[in-house]
Amino acid sequence: MIFTILLIVILVVLLGASLVARFAFRQMTQMKLQTYESIFGYLEKSGIYSRERFELLDKKEVKVISRDGLTLCGYILHTRPDSKQWMIIVHGYTVSLHVSAQYVDMFQEEGFNILLIDQRRHGNSEGKYTTYGYHEKYDVQTWVTWLLENYGSEITIGLHGQSFGGGTVLEYLSIAHPNVKFVIADCPYSDLTELMSYQLRVLNKLPAFPLLPLIDRQMERKAGFRLRQVSPLKAVEQSSLPVLFVHGTDDRYVPTHMSKDLYEHKPEPKRLLLVDGAEHANAYSVDPKRYSEEVHSFIHEALAAPAVKSLPSI
Repeated sequence: MIFTILLIVILVVLLGASLVARFAFRQMTQMKLQTYESIFGYLEKSGIYSRERFELLDKKEVKVISRDGLTLCGYILHTRPDSKQWMIIVHGYTVSLHVSAQYVDMFQEEGFNILLIDQRRHGNSEGKYTTYGYHEKYDVQTWVTWLLENYGSEITIGLHGQSFGGGTVLEYLSIAHPNVKFVIADCPYSDLTELMSYQLRVLNKLPAFPLLPLIDRQMERKAGFRLRQVSPLKAVEQSSLPVLFVHGTDDRYVPTHMSKDLYEHKPEPKRLLLVDGAEHANAYSVDPKRYSEEVHSFIHEALAAPAVKSLPSI
């Protein structure tokens, strides 16, 4: 009798864990996307950008096909035809290229043309699952190739990514094209397994075991990758490209120490900018002046110096 009751309890616990893991998997890879209106509502409330400014941009819609057959969409802002410099700006989870528009002026001031992209499954781009850089790094590669084919093999390219976009551009370091000269990663995660464990335990007060292995199994079966296969930390360890890591000191969603860890493991050249009081993905709105100044300074040194030259920590 006791054995039967114990068996029933175990089965109930396992069933419950399985259901929670399935829900967590959906939240991680298929969370409901934010609307155009909600994105600009946030930007306008923050006072850093507006729908009117975006709609007035001189932009052209462009599309590419990913290496696994998805249509990916973006906008080019070719406002400086005499310039050979391009920035690709990569947004975070559940938003779209519209949130990236807040950074346009900062890079145009440096003479860059801009490519705003919708990551797979976001905005107007196709895709079923978010894979945190596992597939998305190859999407960035596709966009880099498109720029080279359309604007010349001599162009200089920089990358900026925020949150999930930050993880994507750091994962891209492992396959970076020589024309990509620097990367700016705003509030990125250092390792997907560590991030999911943290969010389960700290944010949701749930045990990492057995949930994390169950989530990992769902990832492999449905989205085609394992958590351990996404680790920006491993990518930065092998890269000599200049990287600026940006993080808010009050970020609880992706803890600040992740950028510190990335900075510690990254060979020179590198920089670390910590914005006091900023939470997740709002460092620019908290201190746009300092953010812009440090980005400008970083770009100047990154483009002027050999790849091995050290950049000072901030």
